[in-house]
Amino acid sequence: MKKPRSPKSKSAEKKSGRAARGQKKDIASPEITRPAGAAQPDVLPRTAQRGVLYLVSTPIGNLGDISARALEILRGVDLVVAEDTRNSGNLLRHFDIRAEMQACHDHNENDIAPRLIEKLRAGRSIAMISDAGTPLVSDPGYRLVQAAIAAEIPIIPVPGANAILPALQLSGLPPRTFYFGGFLSSRGKVRRDELALLAALPSTLIFYEAPHRLAETLADAASVLGKDRRAAVVREISKKFEEARRGPLFMLRDHYARSEARGEIVIVIEGAMEVVKWSEDSVRAALAEAMTGGTPFREAVAIIHAQAGWAKRDVYDLALKLKSHETA
Repeated sequence: MKKPRSPKSKSAEKKSGRAARGQKKDIASPEITRPAGAAQPDVLPRTAQRGVLYLVSTPIGNLGDISARALEILRGVDLVVAEDTRNSGNLLRHFDIRAEMQACHDHNENDIAPRLIEKLRAGRSIAMISDAGTPLVSDPGYRLVQAAIAAEIPIIPVPGANAILPALQLSGLPPRTFYFGGFLSSRGKVRRDELALLAALPSTLIFYEAPHRLAETLADAASVLGKDRRAAVVREISKKFEEARRGPLFMLRDHYARSEARGEIVIVIEGAMEVVKWSEDSVRAALAEAMTGGTPFREAVAIIHAQAGWAKRDVYDLALKLKSHETA
C-alpha cells in the first residue's frame, strides 16, 4: 500500500515539474547559468559601483539583444545620461527601470561634462547610453570620457550591440582587417576627398549613412573607388526588415538611384586590390573625360590618382598639360 502524499510533497513535485520542463523567462530578467561546480571567472561586478562612469551599450533594434549585465548596471546607477532622454526613456520603461535621466548630446556635452565629473567625484555612479548601440561610436560621449580620464574617474565599458560587426558579417567581404569611417561628410566635394584618401587602403571600408544621402554616397564611391568594387548595403540590422544587398558599386548605385532606402544603413566596401598601373594614354583619357564632364580640376586629379597607381604629382602635371592644351 502506497503512503499518501502530503500536500507539501505535491506542491514540491509541481514546482519540480515546472522547473524540469522550463519556463519562459521575462526578457527583463535574463539569468546566467553555469555547469555544476564551474568556477566563477575573474570578472568585474555586475552591479553598479560608486563613483564609476559606465559606458553601456543598448540594442540597435531587437530589445532581446540587451545583456543581463547592462540591465543590472542601469538598474543600479544613480544617473543615466542619454543622447535623447525620450528615446532612451522608452527603453528603460520597457525593462521597468526607474532611473534619473539627464540629456548629454553634441550641443551640450562640453557644458555638462564638468557637472557630471563633480557628481562622480561625490560618489555617484553614472551610466552613459546612446539612442542605440555603443556610446561614443558616431555618438556623443568622447568629451565626457576625456574629462573623466583627466579627473582620474574609473570608466567601465559594458559591451553590447553595434551595427558595424553584423554589417561586416553580412557583407561577405574580407573581415581580416577593416576601417570604420563613421559618417562621411554630407558635402559632396568633401565626401569625395575623404574617399580618395582611403582609395588605396587594402582594408574593407565601413560607413554609416543616412537614407536620404545613400544614393549620392554610392555614386561618389563608384566614381572615386572604382565602379566594380564589391560592396554591400546593410540596413535595419536585427529588425523585422533586415536586409543585405550585395553587388559591385555601380549596381548598388543604380538600384538606390531608383529605389528609396529606409532605416538605419551601413555601407561596406571592398578594400583596394593590388593596383595595376595605368598607361599614360589611359590616365590622359580618364582626366580628359573627367574634366570635360565638369569635374573640378583638383578633384579629377584626386580621383584618377586613387585609381591609376600613379603618383599624385605626376597625375597633376599631366592634368596641367591637358588644361593648357584646352586653353591654348
